[in-house]
Amino acid sequence: MNIVMLGYRGTGKSVISKILSEKLRMRLYKIDKMISDSVGKSIPEIVEKEGWESFRKLESEIVAEVSNKAQNSIIDCGGGVVLNDSNIVNLKKEGVCIVLTASLETIIKRIRHDKNRPSLEKGLSFEEEQKKILAERESKYRAAADFICDTSQRRPRETAGEITEFLRSKGWIEK
Repeated sequence: MNIVMLGYRGTGKSVISKILSEKLRMRLYKIDKMISDSVGKSIPEIVEKEGWESFRKLESEIVAEVSNKAQNSIIDCGGGVVLNDSNIVNLKKEGVCIVLTASLETIIKRIRHDKNRPSLEKGLSFEEEQKKILAERESKYRAAADFICDTSQRRPRETAGEITEFLRSKGWIEK
């Protein structure tokens, strides 16, 4: 059983994935890093030079590859992985999807100064962009979720503990 981490930018997926990987002694697949490594460019470079469509195609290829080989692993996905339904189908084959959420205010505070997150929507202020994209994706996150955890008022270790308890309660990890 894989643990698939989903959620919008700034909800804590990468930090919490690392904590879970260490705590549960599971391999960690970082989809965004795998995409960057596969082409030798950062995500902002890929998006700037080739566009979001090209990035999403690479993302789907990596998700399919990881979904076919990962076992008892943590899969840390980028925020837009839910935009392609086949990604979720692949990830759910052998995985339980944990969706991390946070309030819009918390997300903005966490990612405002992060230069590794290219703009998703031209012509909008930073705040307007986050509000619009989050609203567009929210139903997709909820549809994919086996468990939803709000990280707004929690430290990453607390969130990892809550996720671990959920997984144990379902018998998906050992007690």
